[in-house]
Amino acid sequence: MNTIHIPGFTLIGISIRSTNENNNQAARDIPALWQKFMGEGVAAKIPQKIDNHICCVYTDYEKDFTKPYTVVLGCRVKSLAEIPEGMTGITIDDASYRKFEAKGNLMQGAVGKAWMDIWKIDLDRDYKADFEVYDERSQDPAHAVVDIFIGVNSVL
Repeated sequence: MNTIHIPGFTLIGISIRSTNENNNQAARDIPALWQKFMGEGVAAKIPQKIDNHICCVYTDYEKDFTKPYTVVLGCRVKSLAEIPEGMTGITIDDASYRKFEAKGNLMQGAVGKAWMDIWKIDLDRDYKADFEVYDERSQDPAHAVVDIFIGVNSVL
């Protein structure tokens, strides 16, 4: 498993604070955030998008994946100069990541299952930001491929 460097980027979207505690609160919060994102056409309202990929960023961890964190669902943008009302703009710094893939049916929890496997791996995580990228390969939800990037402490 190789570590890759990803340059920093900016993202605008909608956000929630959630946790994997409380009988996996995130399993309810994140699908509700996706429903709002898709149902309200949020992607179409994001200015200065770099592409049409959707990113789901996990950041502002209180400690690790077992404690509260912020989820931002949106698109990468050229600038945070214009953030629409009700949306959040964030900057993700340059960092090192381990890349994983979730494959399968999105409606049957393919991404959630991938995260369950990732949590079992002994990674030297930095808990600054992790993210999923939904690109052309995820357009067919029954046969999707989603890239998952886990922030790790780099070894120089």
